[in-house]
Amino acid sequence: MSTEDRSIGAVISDIVGDLQEIVRAEVRLARAEVREEIAKIRRGAVLTVSGAVILVLAFGLMLLSAVYALALVWPLWMAALAVGAVTAVAGAALAMAGRKHFVSVKLPPQRTAATVRENLQWAKTRTK
Repeated sequence: MSTEDRSIGAVISDIVGDLQEIVRAEVRLARAEVREEIAKIRRGAVLTVSGAVILVLAFGLMLLSAVYALALVWPLWMAALAVGAVTAVAGAALAMAGRKHFVSVKLPPQRTAATVRENLQWAKTRTK
C-alpha cells in the first residue's frame, strides 16, 4: 500500500502511536535523569551530615579545652584546643564539599525538558 492509499484515520493513528512512544521515551529519560540527580543529593547529604557531626565533636573539644584552660592553666588545654581546631577544619572541609554536591543538582532535568520542547514543536509541525 502506498502512502497515497492510506486513510486519514490510519495516518492519525500512526501519529498518535508515534507520540505515545515519544512520551514513553521521555518518561524513561526523565526517570534516569532524576535518578542521577538523587544520587548527587545523596552524596551531598552524606558529606554534609558527616561535616556537621565532626563540627559538633570539634565544638565539644573546644569546650573541653576551655574547661582545661580555666581549671589548670597548663599545657594540657593547649593540646585539647589544637585537636579541636584541627577537627573543626576537617568538618568545615566536609561540609563545604557536601554543599558543592547540592549546588550541582539541576531539577527539572535539563536534557528531558529540552527534548520535550523539541518533540512538542515536531508534533505541532506534523499536525498542521
